[in-house]
Amino acid sequence: MNTSKEQLFKRQIKLAELGEEGQEKLQEATVLVVGCGGLGSPIAVHLAASGIGKIHLIDFDVLDLSNLHRQVFYSLDDVGKSKAQCLANFIKNRAPFTEVNYSNKPLTKENVFDFINTVDIVVDGTDSLPTKYLLNDACVIKNKPLVYGSLYKFDGYVASFNVKKQHGGITANLRDAFPTMATDVPNCEEVGTLNAIVSLIASQQVSEVLKIITGIGEPLTNELLIYNSLNNTQLKMKLVNTVSVEVIASIFDKEDYFDADCQIQNSEWLITAEELKQSLLQNPLNLELVSVLENLETPFNVDATYSVNEIESGVFHPQENKKYVLVCKRGITSYRALQILKDKFPTAAIFSLAGGINEY
Repeated sequence: MNTSKEQLFKRQIKLAELGEEGQEKLQEATVLVVGCGGLGSPIAVHLAASGIGKIHLIDFDVLDLSNLHRQVFYSLDDVGKSKAQCLANFIKNRAPFTEVNYSNKPLTKENVFDFINTVDIVVDGTDSLPTKYLLNDACVIKNKPLVYGSLYKFDGYVASFNVKKQHGGITANLRDAFPTMATDVPNCEEVGTLNAIVSLIASQQVSEVLKIITGIGEPLTNELLIYNSLNNTQLKMKLVNTVSVEVIASIFDKEDYFDADCQIQNSEWLITAEELKQSLLQNPLNLELVSVLENLETPFNVDATYSVNEIESGVFHPQENKKYVLVCKRGITSYRALQILKDKFPTAAIFSLAGGINEY
């Protein structure tokens, strides 16, 4: 099929505020999308469909069946495959004037500058708090605009950080809203999320990117938009740029931005699915299974359920004559809970199910 830019972007170019000049700005822009999940996948597709010239995708994860209810640009055939690769292939078939490439490795303190140095704008589509702060701090240091998006159950958060002001200086960043990284914020695996709010926030982020690149409208700078989908309400939290580049550079030098999702787990603390099955057959009375997620569907009966917050607060006390196995969906949240317990009870027989229920 012979596709021309004029026909493909006809409706968009007709917008008087954007026109051919704005469309050309989009074509010349390079955007980094970090995370190819609920936020990142629709963001990347919409940006490509809008005519962004170059898009780079970053995501180390593979698609899980539980992702599909909100990550709608993937199919059942994609389960178990690289998210970044599947999304890049989708975009290549959808957007002929967008050059798209991807990376399957996690974003880290060691490689973040390599990724952001050559792009015009960075989009945060992750669900990892350490990665959000890593992106923010790196973008401040390198003077790159960052379009932020975040989700919590029925709420969504959007802002455009570190954008150049017309008369000099830059706008507020994530640390102006939340100076320090919280350690007790559960992810969507732990508390769940509604698919509609994911798409709404992703669309808001796309709009921010297009406005910043083309220079039209008013981006969400120096404010954080908070939207609640249950009550259809929103508010804007005003932000003031008070955390300097020097302060953030100092934080960057000291912070490791550790993300449990990307960590190498201690094999001595793990129990495989086969080992657990054998333990259940051999000595089930001495074994206690503990779910760290509410309403977790398991192929076996769990003896107790404790959230990570409850474990951290000291509710759970292991007995000396028992063996405990912590379980969750993918073996990430259970390992995080295990680390907390190992710190408190180093000699207790507590293990995390490797790969979680997904690999049982």
